Amino acid sequence: MSFAQEVIEKAKANPRRLLLPEGIDPRVLKAAHTIEKQKLASEITILGNPLMIKETADEHGVDLRNINVIDYANDPRLKDFAHSYYEHRKHKGLTEEKALEEMTDDVFFGGKLLEEGFADAMVSGSFSPTSKTLRAAIFFAKPLPGIKTISGVFVMEVPLSIYGMNGKLIFGDCAVVPNPTPEQLADIAIGCAQAARSLLAIEPKVALLSFSTKGSAHSPETQKVIDAVNILKERQVDFEFDGELQLDAAIDPETAALKAPNSNVAGTANVLVFPDLGVGNIGYKLVHRFAKAEAYGPVLQGLSKPINDLSRGCSVEDIVTVSAMTLVQAI
Repeated sequence: MSFAQEVIEKAKANPRRLLLPEGIDPRVLKAAHTIEKQKLASEITILGNPLMIKETADEHGVDLRNINVIDYANDPRLKDFAHSYYEHRKHKGLTEEKALEEMTDDVFFGGKLLEEGFADAMVSGSFSPTSKTLRAAIFFAKPLPGIKTISGVFVMEVPLSIYGMNGKLIFGDCAVVPNPTPEQLADIAIGCAQAARSLLAIEPKVALLSFSTKGSAHSPETQKVIDAVNILKERQVDFEFDGELQLDAAIDPETAALKAPNSNVAGTANVLVFPDLGVGNIGYKLVHRFAKAEAYGPVLQGLSKPINDLSRGCSVEDIVTVSAMTLVQAI
């Protein structure tokens, strides 16, 4: 069974409430219909002008009878939400006028609904830039206790089942933090481990990658990874990890036996943590293109409530799959 099929079955088995704020997008309406038909969510809510949404749905033959539609621009909670947002951000220079202006945005209003407990998971980005979804995540979903860094991971499904869990691995960070500090790298490793558990239902074996294995090279770049490993040791995290490791030492048992014979992770890693965003982003795309692997994500990690971003070029199927992943994160 593919990862996409697995995550859909998990969502069906434990349905949660889904929020899709960009009701202006016909792809979102089609995806909402599919999610409702497949019973992936216990409740689906979309945001937007009800008349415009009905016109778009009718034009595309989409049945929205079992889906909630909230006219966020005229919602009676709008002013209270804006005032609450202002109170929490006024120390950053936010004015009441600006707070109200921002809260009349579909993604921001959706984030506030999630924060207030009106939904369990949110997916946006088909019609909005990634920066808007990230801001909503930071302001309203908020990082987990003890975590200061939000990161973006991919579930990679490679044709060779000898790697990871039957060919499935977690890659991070591939989407958010350009040049992480050792502390941020440790946070990213924790987020990736969380993703392995929530999305793949496996115990994480986390490899913090570098161009060096166990001191085979020395530079500020390798020291950053070593420092991150030491921070994880200090935090006494509840998963196996090791670094610094080169990629081959992390995933190939024979290479691991030569380069890192005493490692509890080398040769069997199912979570790969990259030293910076450039490496992570290029790395997942290399595997996706050259190895013909499936890439699912990015999935935002380190949040107290799940919010995920879509590519503006996404398909209806993409929205359904990302929604299923986000709903599984909410379980």
